[in-house]
Amino acid sequence: MLVPNSQDGVPDVTTPPIKPGETRVFEFPLRQAGTYWYHSHTDLQEQSGVYGSIVIEPKNGERVKTARDHVIVLSDWTRENPHEVMRSLMRGSDWYAFKKGAMQSVLGAAKAGSLADFWDRERSRMPAMDVSDVAYDAFLANGQRSIDLGGKPGERIRLRFINAGAATYFYLQSATGPTTLVASDGKDVKPFQIKRLLIGMAETYDVVVRVPQSGRWEIRATSQDGTGHASMWIGSGMSHPAPEVPKPELYNMDAHLMAAMDEEEATGNEERPLSPYRRMRAVESTAFDASLPRRTIELRLSGDMTRYVWSFNGKTMAEDGVIKIKRGEVLRLELINDSMMHHPLHLHGHFFRVVEGQGNEAPLKHTVDVPPMGKRTIEFEADEQGDWLFHCHLLYHMHSGMARVFSYEEQGADHRPNLGEHARDPFFFMADGSVQNHMSMGMLTLMNAHNDFYGSWDVGIHHHDEDGHDHEFDYEADVAWRRVINPDLATLLGWRFTNREDEKDRAFGGIEYRLPYLVHSTLQIDSEGDVRVGLEKSLQLTDRISWFAGLQYDSGSLWEWTTGAEYLLSKRFSLVTQYHSEHGFGAGLGFRF
Repeated sequence: MLVPNSQDGVPDVTTPPIKPGETRVFEFPLRQAGTYWYHSHTDLQEQSGVYGSIVIEPKNGERVKTARDHVIVLSDWTRENPHEVMRSLMRGSDWYAFKKGAMQSVLGAAKAGSLADFWDRERSRMPAMDVSDVAYDAFLANGQRSIDLGGKPGERIRLRFINAGAATYFYLQSATGPTTLVASDGKDVKPFQIKRLLIGMAETYDVVVRVPQSGRWEIRATSQDGTGHASMWIGSGMSHPAPEVPKPELYNMDAHLMAAMDEEEATGNEERPLSPYRRMRAVESTAFDASLPRRTIELRLSGDMTRYVWSFNGKTMAEDGVIKIKRGEVLRLELINDSMMHHPLHLHGHFFRVVEGQGNEAPLKHTVDVPPMGKRTIEFEADEQGDWLFHCHLLYHMHSGMARVFSYEEQGADHRPNLGEHARDPFFFMADGSVQNHMSMGMLTLMNAHNDFYGSWDVGIHHHDEDGHDHEFDYEADVAWRRVINPDLATLLGWRFTNREDEKDRAFGGIEYRLPYLVHSTLQIDSEGDVRVGLEKSLQLTDRISWFAGLQYDSGSLWEWTTGAEYLLSKRFSLVTQYHSEHGFGAGLGFRF
């Protein structure tokens, strides 16, 4: 909503956080009408349910008349603590993909007839793709899986949809047939019919439906990843469910890429359509005064899905958080998505024009979806003052770096915005490893966006040398710092402790590089003059079973290799069996925390 800068509610950037037990009164003039909403911008509270709707009725009534209206707040719900969700995403866990049946595997690709696509993805060094990051336990409408809205036969009803999901796009579709879209983000548009509507996080859409003469009809909000839905029912009598939305083709990247490339030819009848911006027309001219100065800013939407770091132009909010703007200029933002994820981008304090060839009738919005490998152009007039947040409204993307502050230069050359919690780069603790009857391997990691401080171990519980002598408990342990340069390259610096025969403790440095087919390579040089080269590869065979292997050559200790398999039991535990050239064959329990 358009509010005074000091009341915008972004912690520290504009508004001090409301501490426990405090009361804060917000009072401001209403400068707009329509469907809006509010939510906490503190920490991850939005995921926990700190949100609600705001509807402002026009002074002279709605442009499109209906018998009545209903506000429908869509949301996603997880039983996990949102901080655990964030930690799971940062550690690159496949658990959410498994939980919702989206795990990519060799067997799954074979069943789908997509083995070539599977290996093409691996060859291009791309992690397994999904359209949604989190496996949710429920999708809700006004806090319920299903709600009844009633309605008399023949009535026209306005449904005010608000997507308050933390990380879920929804497809909206009515069993009654196409609905009439009349407003978006609170702004009226010229009415048009739409079969299936994609709504991104933070977006609002007003649609009009007519209650049929008989029967109970479903309007369904289906999660974009196809794992669930929320239902709204109108009318009474025999139930008529809405059509199913086809699930995404996870193995076929081209299907996702072509959706953005073919958007100009889209008819609105696609099974999995993109946002309907090209069909939207403002009810009056939204063109800016031609005399205003204009400036174009390119923002590339980038990310590292494995480490879950999201950014603009390759830099997070913590690394480059401020874009200076001048009051009275028109800013044109070229938003180019270099990732395979949708990003709903939201600008505080301003409406912007979504420029999709509509000329003076370009619709005004406050949030725009940028599809995978797609592009959007938006423009807004800098007619405010102060500092205003611009961010991805996928909650976990924003909290991992995809945000900026537009700061008005009129505040002075010495003004430095307080970026608050949105510019933090928090550390997360991870533990991965296995305990088997013949050995134990693992790693403890303290990680943030670009750094891992870790301790790793490789312990042989029972070992026979070439002369038949029995050795108990030989070990090699590293304490090191990994600096991640980009998703494919990292540097290493650390110290190695060992009690292995003819070896001693030493310092080491090196690099890690991700090769085609997602093979991880390592090159290290240590303080004793030895060189170590390693290759590692893992492969998901089925939803639960994965294979792994590693090969290492050290100029001091020579060759070492291992291979094994893992059977997924739960988010925390797996069964592991492994052969190691130094420790032999065994089995045990794998763990992840």
